[in-house]
Amino acid sequence: MKEIRLKADVNQTDFGLIIGTRKSHVSEIESGTACTTVEGLAALCKHYNVSADYLLGLTDEPRPYKRKKN
Repeated sequence: MKEIRLKADVNQTDFGLIIGTRKSHVSEIESGTACTTVEGLAALCKHYNVSADYLLGLTDEPRPYKRKKN
């Protein structure tokens, strides 16, 4: 998650707003001492258009699936 945040040039406070948490929790997530919720993970996937598999480290491909149009 830190990699995505840094690539997007977003600070921890703004990143926290995306997933519905505070800056200190983002820091804990990035250091591996805390986790986000499923809802937070989904918000990140949607906001950055990446797969959950990518965020979870299960694939190196950020977008293995095409995004469905609404």
